[in-house]
Formats: sequence, C-alpha cells, structure tokens
Amino acid sequence: MNNDRVIIFDTTLRDGEQSPGASMTKDEKLRIARALEKLKVDVIEAGFAIASPGDFAAVKLIADTIQDSTICSLSRAMDADIDRAAEALSGANSGRIHTFIATSPIHMQHKLRLQPDQVVEQAVHAVKRARNLCGDVEFSCEDAGRSELDFLCRIIEAAIDAGARTINIPDTVGYSIPHQFGEMIGQIIARVPNADKAVFSVHCHNDLGLAVANSLAAVNAGARQVECTINGLGERAGNAALEEIVMAIKTREDVLGVHTGIITENILSASRLVSGITGFAVQPNKAIVGANAFAHESGIHQDGVLKHRETYEIMSAQSVGWHTNRLSLGKLSGRNAFRSRLQELGIELASEADLNVAFARFKELADKKNEIFDEDLQALVSETLTEVVEHTKLVYLDVASRMGEIPQARVVLSIEGKESEATAAGSGPVDATFKAIEQIVRSDASLQLYSVNAITQGTDSQGEVTVRLEKAGRIVNGNGADTDIVVASAKAYINALNLMREGAYRAHPQAADV
Repeated sequence: MNNDRVIIFDTTLRDGEQSPGASMTKDEKLRIARALEKLKVDVIEAGFAIASPGDFAAVKLIADTIQDSTICSLSRAMDADIDRAAEALSGANSGRIHTFIATSPIHMQHKLRLQPDQVVEQAVHAVKRARNLCGDVEFSCEDAGRSELDFLCRIIEAAIDAGARTINIPDTVGYSIPHQFGEMIGQIIARVPNADKAVFSVHCHNDLGLAVANSLAAVNAGARQVECTINGLGERAGNAALEEIVMAIKTREDVLGVHTGIITENILSASRLVSGITGFAVQPNKAIVGANAFAHESGIHQDGVLKHRETYEIMSAQSVGWHTNRLSLGKLSGRNAFRSRLQELGIELASEADLNVAFARFKELADKKNEIFDEDLQALVSETLTEVVEHTKLVYLDVASRMGEIPQARVVLSIEGKESEATAAGSGPVDATFKAIEQIVRSDASLQLYSVNAITQGTDSQGEVTVRLEKAGRIVNGNGADTDIVVASAKAYINALNLMREGAYRAHPQAADV
C-alpha cells in the first residue's frame, strides 16, 4: 500500500443509520451507496447483515450492485454473524467482513462477562472463520479508547496472525483527547511486532466534539484508514464527518503529508442526499456543507474576498460542489434545463419515466414558487425515487387555526380507492391533522420523531417534513415536502403509513434480538 494514501471507510449506512430516526429503506440505502461510489469512497459499510432481514437485503443489494468500492458488512465475533455477513457479500465485486469484540475492562466485565484470555480466543476464532469465507477481513477492538494498551497490543497481534488485514481502533464512546489518542495509535503501531502486515484504522465518535480532531491525530501517528460518515451522522453525537476529514487532509496536505482518492466536487450532492433521505437537516454553520460555509456577511470579509478569494477562504466553494453560477429554474424552464441541472447536481434518474414524473412535479412546484433552488430539486427527486404504492392518499385537507381557539383539521383520505373523512382537534394544526388521519386509519403506531426543515430561504420555501412512526418495536420514516408545512406534514405521515403497509419498516440494529 502507498503509505501516503488514507483509505476512506464510510459507515453512513451502518453506524449512521443507528442515529434515532435515521432508518432507511434498502432502496434509499442503494441511492446513498451509489453517491458514495461516485465520491470514490474506498470502503462502504453497507450494514449489519444479521441485525434483521431488511439489513441483510440491503447489504446484499448493495454488494450485488456497487462495482468500484469495497462493500463491507459488520459482524460480532460470533459464527452466525460472520456466516450471515459472508452470505450477504457473496455477490460483491470486492467484499469485506468487519468483525469486532469489546476490549475495555468495563465492557469485558459487564457486557461480555469474559476473561481477557477468552476475549482473545474468541477474536482469533472469529477472524479465522471470517478469513475462510472472505479474503478481506477487518478486526475492531470495541471501546479501544478505554482499553489497556498492553492488552490491545496482545489481541491485535493475535488478530493479524489470524488473518486480519485491517485493524480498527475505535474511540467508541468519544472519550479520547487528540494528543492522547494519537500517542496511543503511534505506540500500538510501534509495539505490535506484525503491524507491518495490516492497515491501522480509526473510528471516532463525537461525544466531546473531537471525532475529526482525534481522527486526524491518528492519521498523523500512522493510521491509514479513517471510518466516517456523511454529515457526521451517527449514534449519540455522531461520527467523524467524512467531508471534514477529507477536506482537512486536502487543505493541509502540507502538514499531514497524506491524501485520499475522494472526488471532492461530489461532497455537497452526497451531503444533501443523506440529509434529504434521513430528514436530518444540516446546520447552516456546518463546516464544508453548511449553507453559510462559504457565505460572507462582514463588509471587511466581503471586500477581502472580492479582492482575492484566499484572504478569507482556505478552499474554494466549487472544490466541494458548490456553484457560484446557478442556472435559474422557474415555471418557464424546459426539460433540457431541468435535466442539465440534475446532471450538474450529480442526480441520475434510472429511466425516462422517472424523469417525466420528476419534471411534472417540478412544474407543479414552479407554479407555487418564483424560483426553484438546488435544494428543492434534491427534495423533489427524492420524493420521486422513493415513491411507494399509495394504499392511502391525501384527497383533501382543511385546517382552521386561530389565536385563542383550538385548531381543527378536516381530512379526507382515499384508502384502496375508498374515501373516508374525519375531523379532529389538536394542540396545533399539525397535531389536529395527525389525529384526524389516525381516526381514519387506526394504525396504532406511535409518533417517535417529527422534524421540519425549510429547504431554502424565503417565505415561499418548501417545508420538508420527516415523520418517524413506531409499532411493536418496528420503525419507519416517512417524508413529505410542500410549500404548505401542514400539507407537507400530512404527506409525511401518510408516506410513513404506506411504507409500514409495504413492510418497509425495520427494527433498530442495536435492538435486534440475534
């Protein structure tokens, strides 16, 4: 391996999906995987194959489809997990089994209830079994950030001898501080006798806001794979953000002395795709992909940028996918302009039929808005590509909300072609709308998440709503967009109901009984 090259391992589809409310269907996962392939991500962790039939199907679909990236499935150090991962990856052009076991005293004592010798034995057995089924095996020491250095060196040496060719040192709970974490990585590489036979990787969580800093400290100490996610998505406070890792390496190559193979111009489109599918809005001041990342309000800053961009910008907006020149789209725009803008945004529609549907929706939206922005197109295409069988359709919605009075909503739904009507009161117009819908459908599902994001600026902006429903331990995310936020909310709720009807809901990977 080129020792100046850092492998980018993206776990948006596995660890990122463990964010409460970020559950994705297999088709949505494939869309994100295609975007990651277009980014030239080296390794895509597609899921946890044994967690559920849905996770297995998603890993298999991605493994069978993606050609340019290595597709990885996570597995515990258990035979059933490893066998299931291998089965899901059987059709991959390049596959990897990623097996792990906890190595910190607190995890070994209270979670595994195993002695250190037993943990080493189980790790070696798992790596050997995985290696017999797949030529590319990664081994992770869960909670390495709180593990004892001597034990880490011992189990890593044994895992490499057993056939692991990537060793991952995760800061699972985001406990590490950059200088300490970098020093630990350096010591492990120096002390493990067979370290030269493996690539050392890091997987940092952001509980203290240090995931990116810890990852870069590890790279500086010799790590040559970084595990990260688009937009920093992930459980609790999230993971190291791919866009920040990649652009830090690119911008400060003079200090870090390494590079990646990422096509950085595709970062923004991938970010918006993940945000649109999960319903997790990107904060405006988010580095690299936030709306304000390349905006300048201060007069001094504006003057400096106009005279010479690099006075206040350390990278160009275009280098990560922003466009300084935008083709203005509106109700008079034609199909060619629409198609051209989608191509510029890196959006590929599978067929002419999909393009026709998307263009028709574009025209409908253009009648409501003076100008269509890139974010509108992302939401519009997302709605087109994730459309499910509409067992339930919104026919009519009338909401009355006056100051000092209880809001009322009247809803008419078409269910399998038969119309039903209900009226309900609520604490607000959205609450009233949801209650009216439930009076008709009686789904017995509970609302776990309600998220609203203004897609663009201005009072005519589309509202994008994500609704998460839970029933019997199963979850589903519905999405809806409209210039009327109450209509968008109703669309999202009904979309979730239709997905649930289609069986697209799934158990949370961490809660899987396996």
